[in-house]
Amino acid sequence: MADLDFYFDPVCPFAWMTSKWVRTVASQRNYQVEWRFISLRMVNAEVDYDSHFPPGYERGHTAGLELLRVAAALRSTHGAEAVGRLYAAYGAEIFDSEPGRREELNRDSVAFVTPILAQLGLPTDLAESALDTSFDPEIRAETDRALSLTGRDVGTPILHFEPPEGTALFGPVISRLPDPSEAIALWEHVVALSRFGGFAELKRSLRETPQLKGLGVDVGQIGAEEDWQQGHRRDAVDS
Repeated sequence: MADLDFYFDPVCPFAWMTSKWVRTVASQRNYQVEWRFISLRMVNAEVDYDSHFPPGYERGHTAGLELLRVAAALRSTHGAEAVGRLYAAYGAEIFDSEPGRREELNRDSVAFVTPILAQLGLPTDLAESALDTSFDPEIRAETDRALSLTGRDVGTPILHFEPPEGTALFGPVISRLPDPSEAIALWEHVVALSRFGGFAELKRSLRETPQLKGLGVDVGQIGAEEDWQQGHRRDAVDS
């Protein structure tokens, strides 16, 4: 039984930053994480993208759904533990590499994911699953499950603490990766909030751009925690 169910869409930068924090905590506390699906394209299925989002968002959210289809195909053949490795590789390419990788994903998701699968030693023919809509009912069911835990007026990520009985929350939405000691403190505070059944929301609308190289942010000053992450990334990505 996992200690945490983490619902992610691969193209959400805030979900990716939160996942990096969760992996930091998991590597120190030996938490088990189940990586689950929530599709922003499905969440916004009834939304007029032209009036609600900047240009390009519809294709970006659709690309996220395509990556989730590949993850669903992988899970069906290699088990749930493989999803964490794939999501880690997705995020590293989209958000921790040089800017421009998201545009490559948006142009051709199959071409984007094929070398990622090869890098992980996984069958590259799984990349064709990006265009296989037969996985959509599974992804939709998982998306609906996530929203049933929090209510529908949320985004990604959704964290379900101590499932199946525990509380789920949207977020935390963070724009920077805490250092290892701060990561544990933040985790303990968030878990404490999740355990109070009457807690509903804590929010501020002011946000900085997520501190991610793939978004064009200069992350050259993040030295210590990046070094620490490299040294502790091994099995945590399998959680």
